[in-house]
Amino acid sequence: MEQKTKPAQEEKIMKTSASRRALLKGLAVGAGAGAIGAELLNVGVLSNTHAHAQGTGAALTKGDVAILRFLSAAEILEGADPVNLDKFRTLPSSKATGAQQIGRLTNLMQLSVDTSYWTKYRSRTKNPDFGDTFPPAVPGLLQGQFPAIPRDDNDLHPKKHIQAIANTAGFHFAFIEQGGTSLYPSLAQRVSHPEVLRILLSIGPTETAHFQTWHDKAGNAPALTDPTNGLVFPDLNAPPFGGEDFQTNLIMPEPTIFLSRKFPPVSIIRPTQTQGAAMGAAKALTDDGLFIGQSKEFFRVLQELAEEADEAQRG
Repeated sequence: MEQKTKPAQEEKIMKTSASRRALLKGLAVGAGAGAIGAELLNVGVLSNTHAHAQGTGAALTKGDVAILRFLSAAEILEGADPVNLDKFRTLPSSKATGAQQIGRLTNLMQLSVDTSYWTKYRSRTKNPDFGDTFPPAVPGLLQGQFPAIPRDDNDLHPKKHIQAIANTAGFHFAFIEQGGTSLYPSLAQRVSHPEVLRILLSIGPTETAHFQTWHDKAGNAPALTDPTNGLVFPDLNAPPFGGEDFQTNLIMPEPTIFLSRKFPPVSIIRPTQTQGAAMGAAKALTDDGLFIGQSKEFFRVLQELAEEADEAQRG
């Protein structure tokens, strides 16, 4: 993904992300079920007339509220304007020329990116829901902490270093979006209210579309070794990868086992196991280095949001 990108296309992707986050922010930011239910009523999502017409007159459950709140927080952490997480905007900005000097929720300058999604979605015989594990496409990204944005103007050269930063960004954002691709269907299995289910089923596929886009961009990352830190981006069209299943322009999930090893392979999102899905997402983002520098209170809030979402039970 050499820097010959299409700004208009990327801007459109970002605007789509922002609109989806704005919806969740409006639905899920509040003190509890009453506040969220009121907001849903205000925007006409759960009006009595609509609910009865759809046969969905039930109120939101505590679990529904917890799921909306966790997904709202997850979307905010991807980059939307903060709401209830505003007090945690304490992380420093890049010092590179032009960077806006504001407090940040997340840290894009010390990442350890798990690129096992590259092999996970290309496997025809394994599925993480069965406990299977997958090797990373770029092992070096797990062996240190690397920037996905220039930390200061010194990162703008040499050429292979700034390209390595761009490569890291491409693999990182694909990692983020593949997590969302699994998170929505995993938590949808715990939702009780039909309209909350509709929200998750309507927003979740956009995560998949974004994952597919970033997956494609990551596939364009040129093979190189960063001369400043030794980080290696391998040629993903060569051994031990390469071949039909690993070609870099392959962005559709390969068919694999699902539900039972006795069933024929099928192209699916994976994982979609609902047990511990929210806590798994929180741990993955933490392991990624996205929260390096955050406070103990931040991690406490994140854990509480995730635990409450995982405790939701379909009514």
